[in-house]
Amino acid sequence: MEKKLSHLKDDRAIMVDISSKDIVDRRATAVGEILLSDRTIEKIKNGTIEKGNVLATARTAAILGVKRTAEMIPMCHQIPITSVDVDFSFREGAIVATIEVRSVGRTGVEMEALTGVSIALLTVWDMVKSAEKDDTGNYPNTSIKNISVLEKIKGTKTN
Repeated sequence: MEKKLSHLKDDRAIMVDISSKDIVDRRATAVGEILLSDRTIEKIKNGTIEKGNVLATARTAAILGVKRTAEMIPMCHQIPITSVDVDFSFREGAIVATIEVRSVGRTGVEMEALTGVSIALLTVWDMVKSAEKDDTGNYPNTSIKNISVLEKIKGTKTN
């Protein structure tokens, strides 16, 4: 039996009707990493990147990205976000961004968490590109990888 696609109606794209779904606590956590040279990572840690505080800027960008996900991804619903927690950690040759998004609503927040991670990592790249650029104008050490959902939780009914 062929599964009916929820975002299509008579071969037209639609936004799924979620009005009959229960309002519940929801949470999603996403992660991703940006590979950078060790020299650039040290500059970030020491606060010597010319554009300013890389992680503070990326944290703010992540929160804005979460809040604006429905504007960028056509079939996403506008969701009342109740919390965004952005964390950065360092590992050899990389910065890892982990974002937890919470909401009380009718649909999950994994797209918001994924968007937040993506925007955070793109912001890091933008902030450090002059430090990462080689003599030919390329970025041989820089790449964004492994963006994924770590956890998606649908809690209990709230009303």
